[in-house]
Amino acid sequence: MITAHQRRNEIALLVAENEHVSVADLTARFGVTDVSIRRDLMILEDAGRLRRIHGGAVAMSMGRVPSAYALKARDNREQKARIGAAAAGLIRAGDVVVFDSGSTVAQVAAHVPGQLRRSSAITVVTSSLPVMAEIASWDGPHLICLGGLYLPDYQAVVGPRTVADLRDLSADLVFIGCDGLSVDTGLTTPHVLVAEVAATMVSSARRVVAVADSTKVGRRGFTPIVPLSAVQVLITGEGADAVQLERARELGIEVILA
Repeated sequence: MITAHQRRNEIALLVAENEHVSVADLTARFGVTDVSIRRDLMILEDAGRLRRIHGGAVAMSMGRVPSAYALKARDNREQKARIGAAAAGLIRAGDVVVFDSGSTVAQVAAHVPGQLRRSSAITVVTSSLPVMAEIASWDGPHLICLGGLYLPDYQAVVGPRTVADLRDLSADLVFIGCDGLSVDTGLTTPHVLVAEVAATMVSSARRVVAVADSTKVGRRGFTPIVPLSAVQVLITGEGADAVQLERARELGIEVILA
């Protein structure tokens, strides 16, 4: 049984992906009353995550071409949600947690347990706008938003300002995303500035958790972030390249399949 907060996050994702949802479809999907769904839609509209219309809601960007980030978020969404839930279970009260950009990392933030959403239970540091929006909806969050140059396709900030902000910080956990991951090439991403920010995040944390859906494992991307040996935990989906996973375990990396 999901919480009301998790349900609202799922509704926001459905709107972003489909551009339109109806109250009737949502009540059937989540097994709650239309009163609960209408309340969810009001809260999400107040947060700027959708626009209510008669009988349902539409995306704020209705009529626009879906962003590159939105398109990526649609890929393997259910698997990413499972990975996010498994990763969020590693967070403990009092932790300073850094969230990288990317749709799988955003799912980690979306699945943080309710007891850790209470006022200042954890400290969150992030360059990701979707993560900022998620954490900002909590009750009294302790949220540090990094500055920098905004990249719309990544829904994140990057650049010298972002890196400088990170160098002053020390964290217990960092969740890192990627577009490719292998023992030989490490974690990779398509953008040099995104890689620079992620690498700095890794250097600031005592425990590094890589989150990647199964299609990323064994794939080589454009720009390296860090070697796989810099990672302590890898969380991916069933069906990921078995040879790569075994080689990761040989490096001493804890592999979790979600």
